[in-house]
Amino acid sequence: MDPFKNNELLTIGTFLPLVGVVIMMFISAAEEQLHKMIAIVTAGATLVVGIITLLQYDYDASGQLQFVVNEEWISVINSNYNIGLDGISLPLYFLSMVVTFLVALYTYDNMPDAGSPKMFLMLMLILQVGMAGSFIAQDLILFFVFFEIVLLPMYFMIGVWGGEDRQYASLKFFLYTMFGSALMLVAFLAIYYNTGAESFAFQHLYEAGAGIGRNTQIWIFTGMFIGFAVKVPMFPFHTWLPDAHTQAPTQGSVILAAILLKLGTYGFVRIALPMLPQGAEAWAPVIAVLAVIGIIYGALGCLAQTDMKRLIAFSSVAHMGFVMLGISTLTVTGINAALFGMVAHGLITGMLFFIAGSVKHRYHTLEISRLSGMLIQVPKLGWLLGFSAMASLGLPGLAGFWGEFPALLASWNPNDAILGDQLELYRVLTVIAALGTVLAAAYLLWLYQRTAFGNPSPEFMPEAPAARSLSAAANDEHHDHHAADDIHDVTPLEWIAWTPFLVAIVVFGVYPQLMFEIMDPAVVELVNVIEAGVG
Repeated sequence: MDPFKNNELLTIGTFLPLVGVVIMMFISAAEEQLHKMIAIVTAGATLVVGIITLLQYDYDASGQLQFVVNEEWISVINSNYNIGLDGISLPLYFLSMVVTFLVALYTYDNMPDAGSPKMFLMLMLILQVGMAGSFIAQDLILFFVFFEIVLLPMYFMIGVWGGEDRQYASLKFFLYTMFGSALMLVAFLAIYYNTGAESFAFQHLYEAGAGIGRNTQIWIFTGMFIGFAVKVPMFPFHTWLPDAHTQAPTQGSVILAAILLKLGTYGFVRIALPMLPQGAEAWAPVIAVLAVIGIIYGALGCLAQTDMKRLIAFSSVAHMGFVMLGISTLTVTGINAALFGMVAHGLITGMLFFIAGSVKHRYHTLEISRLSGMLIQVPKLGWLLGFSAMASLGLPGLAGFWGEFPALLASWNPNDAILGDQLELYRVLTVIAALGTVLAAAYLLWLYQRTAFGNPSPEFMPEAPAARSLSAAANDEHHDHHAADDIHDVTPLEWIAWTPFLVAIVVFGVYPQLMFEIMDPAVVELVNVIEAGVG
């Protein structure tokens, strides 16, 4: 099948999860096992469609859109059902399918306690539709619809199945994201009317957007910047993230970290930069400064945390800072690094949240001061935490390194043609960002040392109930069994759900070219569009 011909592969891959949702609607909520199987089979079938997409994709033409469908949708406002894949969106589109399938597998044994499993699994499949759709949309209104579909399932996941402060966290997540989305929609309308109100198609706006006056571009870019920056989240719009992550169920945290945060950075690369090149030129130094503040602030925030999940959440603020620093350079190297960093962060931080969820499952706490001796008590889980921490701090040979190192490389030499007069600023920022990698090592090794090394805490040893602390006793009121009886190492199902993450972290770390080869042609095209628009 020719990927340049009009075909339905992307539509099937995006909307297939809804088939599972419809089937589950007609099955009683009491049939919990059946619902789990339907979710796993639906997510698995979606992943198979994704694999077929990978096999049929023409890697020699990665700079061009493939599997394009462009059908009339809302003719009144000139918005079409316009979808396609290229090297920028392919890795993220496929990653969303992999993550959803592995999270569905993990859920088979680790269903959150509250609420109905049926609803939880349905929301997870709806979430996948929004995520995949956002990465294939080639029309602003279509993109906005998919972008917003993601919001409600996540709101309910946190609000119904989350921790003790779940209502506060879910409301904060919803209000922040809605505020960003409102400004983003205004920006979309502004660019539409300023280009003659002919079409919302990306390709049309790439060509027509450059013709908008510089000041107007800067204003429209401001709206897009806030909309996407909230989703990333960039400093100072990040405050919803630690709350959302800490309160979300494990599945919600993994999906949020692995895919949802990427919708913001992807929006910058796919929409804001090429459509408003002069706006991007004006905003790039601001983005770079905020990105570096985010790197340092996120790292310092990590050092102050007492909760394992909250620490991992703050590390996301720092890691997404590196992604945004790469984007702000407007260079091929920087944007490649940013895209690679998105996928690497998804794999590594997704893995860290999986591990945090399993620690919570076993110990019923994520307080770092109460956890210790994991390498003695649950050695495999302890080693996996160590591996993921090393990947997260950017150890060469693991995927995290290739998101950070090329971003620093690019920020030392930002795009000459566009940012030549900002060279000194970027070099200062590079040095500060490089210090952020040292802080990353500090907080991750500190976390690992306190949770994995030493002897297991007496309160979690079966033979010493007398030594259990008051806080542990209080904790037991919520659980009718002792945490100590619960503590076991990695289960076979966890191995199945986690192994693809672990393998990918090593494979992309050793041979990053695998992904760079796919992304690079599309990134070169993108940078050409930006340079032409500024020139």
